[in-house]
Amino acid sequence: MLLVGACSKKTVSFNGKPDQNLLGVVRRDSLATARDTTNGPSLDTRKVALTKEQERAAKEKQKVAQRTPKKKKNVFLGERIKKSFTKSGPKGRNQVIETFHYLRTFQQPNDFAPSRYYFEPKKRKVFKTTEELNPANDKVLHGPYKKTQGGKVVETGFFAMGTRHLRWEKFNKNNILLSKNHYEMGFPRDAAVSYYANDKKRLKEVIPYADGKIEGDYVSFLENGKREWEGQFENGKKIGEWTRFWGFRNTKDRRHYVYQYGESGYEPEVSEPVLLKEYNRNGVLVYEKDKYDKRDVVTDRPGARN
Repeated sequence: MLLVGACSKKTVSFNGKPDQNLLGVVRRDSLATARDTTNGPSLDTRKVALTKEQERAAKEKQKVAQRTPKKKKNVFLGERIKKSFTKSGPKGRNQVIETFHYLRTFQQPNDFAPSRYYFEPKKRKVFKTTEELNPANDKVLHGPYKKTQGGKVVETGFFAMGTRHLRWEKFNKNNILLSKNHYEMGFPRDAAVSYYANDKKRLKEVIPYADGKIEGDYVSFLENGKREWEGQFENGKKIGEWTRFWGFRNTKDRRHYVYQYGESGYEPEVSEPVLLKEYNRNGVLVYEKDKYDKRDVVTDRPGARN
């Protein structure tokens, strides 16, 4: 059960008749006889004159070839990209290598995307977030992606403008396919998407589905377009961290509560999630589990100082 409030040539025609006199010249200049053309190739190496129609066709073919753009390298979905990689873990069979591409020119991902992926060169790491990216430091993932462990492929897919796109597959170390999902700019292809007032503009909720089960990133929005809930499902169960936002209209998405569910969807679902963090309306952390609790301090008034 979701939390309350959660979330598509020009054909060239030549009609002119060939010059009969010119055709006659061609026949007289050729050394080929009927026997030659039937039993073997002609030995005539002289240049055979073309008809006007053939000349026009050849010129048109050349023009078409010149107009046809050559396939550009390092371009994905019309955007110029650059290739990079990261390494993590100890060297050897357990080392993880991620090979990916990112936009050469920064573009902010869609505000409604459930998750946004980027590469931070200084930290040499790929990150996942729901917040706006920093044009100065963050490289928006865009293009093919491959993850290997110990030299064996464990995950492949594509990114588009910082979101998962097209087919994504996961494998175990024995190259056995574990999962396959399809995405459209961050949204699972089979997701149940709902809108406010059915106008297809104000997104309300995205419930991800795979093989008939709720699987993947979940997100819901308030009517003002701001995020309300976000989290992840696995095997039909809520897992990991789930975040509820304040939903203020004229500010960036500010977190309110962060809850913790189970680590795996193949274990019994946690009925009562654990509150990990709480933030006041100014975005100040006032509670963190097992560390401190400042919820009794009045700091949630607009413009209040701490």
